[in-house]
Amino acid sequence: MADIDNKDTAEMDPADMEDVEEVEEEETGEDNKARQLTVQMMQNPQILAALQERLDGLVGSPSGYMESLPKIVKRRVNALKNLQVKCAHIEAKFYEEVHELERKYAALYQPLFDKRSEIIKAAYEPTDEECEWKADDEEELSVSKQDEMKDKAKVEEEKKDEEKEDPKGIPEFWLTVFKNVDLLSDMLQEHDEPILKHLQDIKVKFSDAGQPMSFTLEFFFEPNDFFTNTLLTKTYVMRSEPDETDPFSFDGPEIMRCTGCPIDWTKGKNVTLKTIKKKQKHKGRGTVRTVTKTVPNDSFFNFFSPPEVPESGEMDEDSEAVLAADFEIGHFIRERIVPRAVLYFTGEAIEDDDDDYDEEGEEADDEEGEEEADEENDPEYDPKKDANPPAECKQQ
Repeated sequence: MADIDNKDTAEMDPADMEDVEEVEEEETGEDNKARQLTVQMMQNPQILAALQERLDGLVGSPSGYMESLPKIVKRRVNALKNLQVKCAHIEAKFYEEVHELERKYAALYQPLFDKRSEIIKAAYEPTDEECEWKADDEEELSVSKQDEMKDKAKVEEEKKDEEKEDPKGIPEFWLTVFKNVDLLSDMLQEHDEPILKHLQDIKVKFSDAGQPMSFTLEFFFEPNDFFTNTLLTKTYVMRSEPDETDPFSFDGPEIMRCTGCPIDWTKGKNVTLKTIKKKQKHKGRGTVRTVTKTVPNDSFFNFFSPPEVPESGEMDEDSEAVLAADFEIGHFIRERIVPRAVLYFTGEAIEDDDDDYDEEGEEADDEEGEEEADEENDPEYDPKKDANPPAECKQQ
């Protein structure tokens, strides 16, 4: 192709060559004007907002193909939709059986969880054999070296025991779990912590066979100065069936509503309320008086007083947001916290979650590195362009 271009150029009249050069110069000038205009437009926030709104409207918009189909084909598509509805009902039955399996295995887990609770609250002291744990850094050590380290550690522990009183069980176990998990620590206030030090156990109780699908979170407290309850509960009622008005939205059981329980607070200890003083000025006389009001206060224990879902199902945005967060927290406690509490206490479960995110980040970094290497090997690569990105990139 290069030889043909050179041949054509050689045969062209010099006057024609001048015309070509002039045309190219004109086109280049027009390109520059267009580029400048584009830059100016992309720097205008109103234009950017209008473009974004237009793009958002295009996302997920139908192609129009369905509307163009013949009636006989649309009729067959409707048959496929009916099959899909039947699939959704089978999927609902599947999740009902999963719930029954959860109930079955919950009974198998419970003796282990009960023993965990006994160790935490010092009702049971585990044996030396039960306390043996091979850490990762001990795997490559010889048996004799391990024994030597264990003996040394035992002596040091005995010295510490002599210096201070032996703590009972595992102090502040559940409080530490809550503080280690972002989803739960965001709910905690400083005034909640002294109360949660008395939390001894959390259990999950599933609904009985034949009853509507639900689960209850049970929070067991030792006697304390804050309230007289020894048990606080939160029940979540679920539904595992497609919505008749929108069957294709079914994606497994969904929480329909939740109910908490009353807390019998000791006088002056209710952390969900606070007292504020306001000064009011009389319009006519100009005198000022101080009024004391009791208002809601941020606290983890608001978790046991969720918004009620009206029969109509319609709620304001704030209540919907609170309820959505509540459902997420309840599900997380049931699925992750209760089964793996010790790993959240030590932080190992959190590290595993962080490792997952780190791996994704490393992959992205590797891709960026490869792109940079490709650019540097490109003979036409100009590093100045990277130093001065176009205006549209800066705006983002």
